[in-house]
Amino acid sequence: MVYLFLADGFEEIEALCVLDLLRRAKVETKTVGVTGKIVNGSHNIPVTCDVQENEININDGFDMIILPGGLPGSDNLHASKVVDAFIKKAYEADKFICAICAAPYVLGVRGILKGKKATCYPGFEDKLEGAIYQNAGVVRDGKIITGRAMGSATDFALEIIEALLGKDMREKIKASIIY
Repeated sequence: MVYLFLADGFEEIEALCVLDLLRRAKVETKTVGVTGKIVNGSHNIPVTCDVQENEININDGFDMIILPGGLPGSDNLHASKVVDAFIKKAYEADKFICAICAAPYVLGVRGILKGKKATCYPGFEDKLEGAIYQNAGVVRDGKIITGRAMGSATDFALEIIEALLGKDMREKIKASIIY
């Protein structure tokens, strides 16, 4: 199970591109509304989430969490006690943790990126506490995958697919979208 956390002000492309490609790859993925069942993106596009954060149980098991960027979406993710608990649990259990755009700062301020290579939206580098910043669209360091911005969303999604299902599935999905 993959949980894609959405909070008001999230960057729509970063969330929906990843969701779309994961579902094409048949990865069980649930959108989790942090600020309600209907979450409004940073460009006022409402998205109805599969579940709300109070409807998931951290002990039910999951393989990955994904945090899309956008503002104030990343700030709203940062403020969520449920998101915080899932980040801690994922880190302690060596599960995949993925964040793109501004959202890597949510990991950085929690110490998750110390000694890890990571990227983020320009201007958030100083919030990647202890990270080895990479000027790249997507960076994978062990179980941490970070992306720079909306323009990196497809590559970010493909990296997530490869992490979960391998290079062959990545290439299959990549070919299917004529990338």
